Amino acid sequence: MVYLLVSHKVKDYAKWKPAFDEHGDFRKANGSKGGRIFRSTEDPNRLTVLFEWESADKAREFAQSPELRAAMEEAGVIGQPDASFLEEIESFGK
Repeated sequence: MVYLLVSHKVKDYAKWKPAFDEHGDFRKANGSKGGRIFRSTEDPNRLTVLFEWESADKAREFAQSPELRAAMEEAGVIGQPDASFLEEIESFGK
């Protein structure tokens, strides 16, 4: 499984979340298999999102799409997100 890990700050989580949800169909159409949202215990507007993706190529295409940039700007993402493309090599502790 391939993952896309994205960390960024938002102006207001309450505004960001509905915009994120509205973008779900676009993510799915581009290979997203879902994911998890985490937020900092010290700053509720500092988010990390872990997406499962169908392939690394599709995840990279999505991350570079103008549609994503526009959606992030409209949702109130501040600054440049930090993104990493990851491949799971082992599970533990289950």
